[in-house]
Amino acid sequence: MARLILFGPPGAGKGTQAVELSSRFTVPHISTGDLFRAAVSEQTALGVKAQGYLDRGELVPDELVIDMIRERLVQPDTQAGWLLDGFPRTVPQAHALDELLSSINQSLDRVVNLEVPDGFLLERLLGRGRKDDNEEVIRRRLQVYHDQTAPLIRFYGDRNQLTDIDGSAPVEDVTAAIQTALTAFFSQA
Repeated sequence: MARLILFGPPGAGKGTQAVELSSRFTVPHISTGDLFRAAVSEQTALGVKAQGYLDRGELVPDELVIDMIRERLVQPDTQAGWLLDGFPRTVPQAHALDELLSSINQSLDRVVNLEVPDGFLLERLLGRGRKDDNEEVIRRRLQVYHDQTAPLIRFYGDRNQLTDIDGSAPVEDVTAAIQTALTAFFSQA
């Protein structure tokens, strides 16, 4: 059983690593980005609300995200564990997650933080060629990350729940470093 959060700036490789971790620990990968993209594509009420924020490179308001996460974490496939990718993004969301987990009798095991320098991220994101990955939007997303999301590093670090990993290394090396760190953590738990 593993209940994990995968954390890092846009373009850090969270999606790639989430697939590996989900498979390794046999837990569902819960990506708020994927959930929102599906909601936007299907034009659900949540998707319509979220679209405006996403188009501007801003964070979706906490109440929308938290409601979505609550619905997902009470589904049967998450009872043995889960991997959150893209949530929490702010300290208030982290507190809301604590409350949510307490209410459903679950707890967080570990937060994996992929550390990647901004210059590296900008180059990586521009190289993907996605229509929403122009330099202005990327810089705005990184600024939003630094302003609103980066404080979570201290939040989880102060609680001794954080594992920092160099996310600028080759993909295989990042995967190996994460698996080594988590294996060490779970063998001590």
